[in-house]
Amino acid sequence: MPPDRPAFELPTAGPDPLPWETALAAVLGYARGRRPLRYRSPIEREGRWVQVAAFGYERFDRRPVPSGPLADDDVLVAEGLHGRLDPDGWSAVRRALDDVQPRADAAVAHAAGRPFWELPDDELSVLGEPGTVGAALRELGEPPGPHDRYVVAALHHRRPELVPLVTRTTWLQAVPHLREGDSGVAAVVHRELRANAEAFAALEAAVARLLAPDVPLTRLRLHDLLLWLTATLRMTTAVGLGTATDEWRRFSPEPVSR
Repeated sequence: MPPDRPAFELPTAGPDPLPWETALAAVLGYARGRRPLRYRSPIEREGRWVQVAAFGYERFDRRPVPSGPLADDDVLVAEGLHGRLDPDGWSAVRRALDDVQPRADAAVAHAAGRPFWELPDDELSVLGEPGTVGAALRELGEPPGPHDRYVVAALHHRRPELVPLVTRTTWLQAVPHLREGDSGVAAVVHRELRANAEAFAALEAAVARLLAPDVPLTRLRLHDLLLWLTATLRMTTAVGLGTATDEWRRFSPEPVSR
């Protein structure tokens, strides 16, 4: 393995190192993978097979970032990742976005233009509270409830370099790795990003190059993807889809570990 592509050491995802090429294939599978779906419109007698996106890149990551205060468009973006809400749920998430706006603004102000992985450790420690990025992120909901996950998804889409995209599944993976003084699971994510800085920098650059001109993925989002794919047992599927893409063939013809 080239020295600039070290394996990932991600305790939240498991005890074994994750080969760099496997991580790249998984991300490409997330972004480009397709699956068959039987479709029949109301005016058709018989259905037909169509290929649809296997994961949420097109429905979520590629969506334009809304401008201005958090609003209806942000709920629609979050639905692209987590699914449609019923009317009551939609209203609840919309109200929650209004409520969370001051905390989201505070987190952005405290970050002062720095991406999440460049924040000092004090910003993710209770010793630095109040007024830290970590405290603001914790107040978004830990663990994320049924509606909290939509709020977190909307905030991540607005600030993919600052707000970790945490679901209940990934939260449960991170909790056992909390240390005394951590402000929340964001501190666990921060440690893993810092410990794997070289690997994530290389992955971030490779993904941006291979997906261009589409929307790139920040290393914060890449961490979430690797953790989520592992925790939900979708890693093998994503890797298989990724190694079948044109982007993978442009990068490397060699097989990867699964």
